[in-house]
Amino acid sequence: MRSAASRLIIKSNSEFLKRYHELKQGDVVACMVNMGIGQEYLLLDLVQRGIKVFPAPVAQVASRSKCCQAELFQRWMHPLTRIVRKRSDMVRLVELYASEGVEDVITKLDRSDCGLGICKWRSAEDLFSNVVFSSRPPYPFVVQPFIPGCRDIRVVWIGDMYREAYWRQNSHGFRNNLHFGGSSGEYSLEPLEEAICSAVMKRGDFPYAHIDLLKTDNGKVFFSEISLFGGLKGALIDDRAAADMRDAVLKGFLQALERRDDTA
Repeated sequence: MRSAASRLIIKSNSEFLKRYHELKQGDVVACMVNMGIGQEYLLLDLVQRGIKVFPAPVAQVASRSKCCQAELFQRWMHPLTRIVRKRSDMVRLVELYASEGVEDVITKLDRSDCGLGICKWRSAEDLFSNVVFSSRPPYPFVVQPFIPGCRDIRVVWIGDMYREAYWRQNSHGFRNNLHFGGSSGEYSLEPLEEAICSAVMKRGDFPYAHIDLLKTDNGKVFFSEISLFGGLKGALIDDRAAADMRDAVLKGFLQALERRDDTA
């Protein structure tokens, strides 16, 4: 185990890859670890070896994986959200949605962002037919009932320093991503919405995040997605200011480690 004075602090993925096998208990990896599909074992190994990781490993995995989010944050999502990993899951999903009267559905590919992995289907049965006849079904993926007329709320939350929210909409389609024709406006979070964001961040150990909420016509609020990073089009804060605040959150994390070392 390294002393606090000799601790390695890794701040880039290139440096992480170069020094991965040198790392010891007490060292810090303070960057996003680039991982291909199936390489989450890198983070597991760091935890096992007593190496501190920032942002936390669970946040790094969840930020990349829609299926991980559906598993960890299910209590705040639409109650009929499901993860489909194999054909039998699809069969159960068709039966469930038929019994609940669900018609249009949304699918989210596990590792897609910016609205590029979201598809809309006329029914779970329609989705099932497409998956069954596909030579390479895109397992795993998330399925949810489509909620027409809901408000899409983007929240930018950076530690204890900053938070803002804005709505997003697209009058020409269901994808509200601002890079694909959507519009936006300022939004004041209600206490329930703020509580959901706070609870999700705590559950996933996110030090900062971009969070998407869905608010229905009758006032119900569901968590939709979360990411450590994201575009700021539509936000009041700009990229430079957001990056500076994230750096300040990291600095606070490192200072807290030093204080713990001093009192150990």
